[in-house]
Amino acid sequence: MPWMEDKILKAFEESISVKERFVKEHLKLIIDASKIIAESFNEGKKLILFGNGGSATDASHIAAEFVNRFKKERPGLPAIALNTDMAVITSIANDYDFSEVFSRQLKSLSEDGDVVIAISTSGSSSNVLKAVDVAKKKKLRIIVFTGAKGEKLASKADYAFIVPSDNTPRIQETHITLGHVLCQMVEEILFETPRKK
Repeated sequence: MPWMEDKILKAFEESISVKERFVKEHLKLIIDASKIIAESFNEGKKLILFGNGGSATDASHIAAEFVNRFKKERPGLPAIALNTDMAVITSIANDYDFSEVFSRQLKSLSEDGDVVIAISTSGSSSNVLKAVDVAKKKKLRIIVFTGAKGEKLASKADYAFIVPSDNTPRIQETHITLGHVLCQMVEEILFETPRKK
């Protein structure tokens, strides 16, 4: 069916175009964020990620790549996604409010030197914004993944990755690619055999 072919091709073309524009705008920032995450792991600190819906899945996916392995055989790295423990999430939502599900965990689980990755395609999720406010008060290093309308969240970050799109699927596709690239770069920094001069 030609109409299906057109829609499929358009989806892939849009995804490629958004990613190409994103990497041109954020290449240096990707390098800087990779170094910060690697430095944190070197100091015995951890990476803490969180998000809602598809962003929650991205947070869990990225955490798993660090804890287990990405491309290299190497020791696990301490990363945790705050959206994975249903007992904790539902108890906080029940006893307080859903907007507190990440901030209360961050107060309990984070320490000086940790790095936070907050993921929100809209940049307006109240639970993500509250958690980032806690991270700022605790002087954690904050990395944000968001979309074109996520200025409010991005303004709170040390490293803001803003995908130049307001199309949620295209934003999420870029976010997971970014997560994979950060994993790869951190592995290269920490575990690559020193290159000969």
